[in-house]
Amino acid sequence: KQIMAPVGRLLKFDYLVIGGGSGGIASARRAAQYGAKVALVEKARLGGTCVNVGCVPKKVMFNAATLVERAHDMPDYGIPCQLNGHFNWGALKEKRDAYIKRLNGIYLGNLQKSGVELFEGSARFVAPKLVRVNDDLEIEASHILVAVGGRPNVPTKVPGHELGITSDGFFELESLPRRTVVVGVGYIGIELAGILNALGSEVHVISRSPRILRNFDGLIQDSIRDEMMQNGVKFLWNENVASVTADASATPADGQRQLQVRLSSGATIEGVSALIWAMGRSPSTDWLAAADGAGIALDSAGNVRVDEFQNTNVPGVYAVGDVAGRALLTPVAIAAGRRLADRLFGGQAEAKLDYSNIPSVIFSHPPAGTCGLTQEEAVKKHGEKNLKIYQSDFLPMYFSMTEHKPRFRIKLICLLPTERVIGLHLFGEASDEILQGFSVAMRMGATKTDFDNTVAIHPTSAEELVTMR
Repeated sequence: KQIMAPVGRLLKFDYLVIGGGSGGIASARRAAQYGAKVALVEKARLGGTCVNVGCVPKKVMFNAATLVERAHDMPDYGIPCQLNGHFNWGALKEKRDAYIKRLNGIYLGNLQKSGVELFEGSARFVAPKLVRVNDDLEIEASHILVAVGGRPNVPTKVPGHELGITSDGFFELESLPRRTVVVGVGYIGIELAGILNALGSEVHVISRSPRILRNFDGLIQDSIRDEMMQNGVKFLWNENVASVTADASATPADGQRQLQVRLSSGATIEGVSALIWAMGRSPSTDWLAAADGAGIALDSAGNVRVDEFQNTNVPGVYAVGDVAGRALLTPVAIAAGRRLADRLFGGQAEAKLDYSNIPSVIFSHPPAGTCGLTQEEAVKKHGEKNLKIYQSDFLPMYFSMTEHKPRFRIKLICLLPTERVIGLHLFGEASDEILQGFSVAMRMGATKTDFDNTVAIHPTSAEELVTMR
């Protein structure tokens, strides 16, 4: 159970971590391994966004959607399979939620094994080195880490916005929506739209611009958009939601509600079972902005300002993860948190996270992966004449047998004269698994010649990376 100190006591620690997400827990445990006396404060379930309402349960749903796609392919391989719409969302949700609960317990057990004291509740700064928890406990620490993560954005000025849900609410759905509207074309919206479409929902995606995934390379943007459209996802470009209303008179047999989504153009989408706001995320720093006794500086977006060592403007106070607004990925928060603990308690004075060449994946259908610079970024940084671009487009062997034939596409961006690989972009089946090893090579400074000198594994899609010309 969570450990709570008697009311009114002042406790002293070497290191206090505010936030029990992946980054905070990783930093707390690493500090404790060095012998520091560590406390952690968390007001919700351990594991943060990733474990509870993010990458972990999302990957479970992605796996389910992928299995449905495989079932459609089975007859092409001589294996009789007919789903006939029989997908048990409730059974999957029950097992998924039980898995997440087990992970919560594992996180708690790991904290206890590491000797980290856990306090359940909300924290706020009273002074730069003093934090109050639940208004009845004060904790003083030499070093304090803010790792409280972020939250989904909701367009509160849209009439009827409360009828929609966010990505958090997606994991509370009790059944597969018959018709879904996803608002937003960042990676969260694209992933949820792909999952729901594969599982059988009619999916409409609303984009305020003519592009998706604006922070990714054009190869990934175009490939994912085209594949989603071919798979039946309906995009509405240059649109915004004007209002949302519920049809109280509609009583469908399955109990799903009926929403009407009116767009800025005047068009409407009727009979919507689920409206998902996927319009980005914001840092959870309202508590700092409203009543911060430490004077921690925030930027215009509400992110905690940090330097390359995760230091805030207040000596002895640090921030990692989504709350700092840079590379909003769970492994980044974990790595930054551990590097911070190495520096503060492990005698590694220069330890810090290198934010370059961070690999990331979009779990679209099929997935896409990226590491390094996009072509646009590379041209801006190095100039077009100093680059050489290699591209490949082919049909993976698996799909040579199937009616559905998604392509595999690769782009290598190389810096002349050595042709060091500074950008790698993949779209296609198994891109998520292929990328990890090649990102190691990129961090080691691999060149196109190094790729060429590597013997291929045949027959695979990955071999194209070491054989393309």
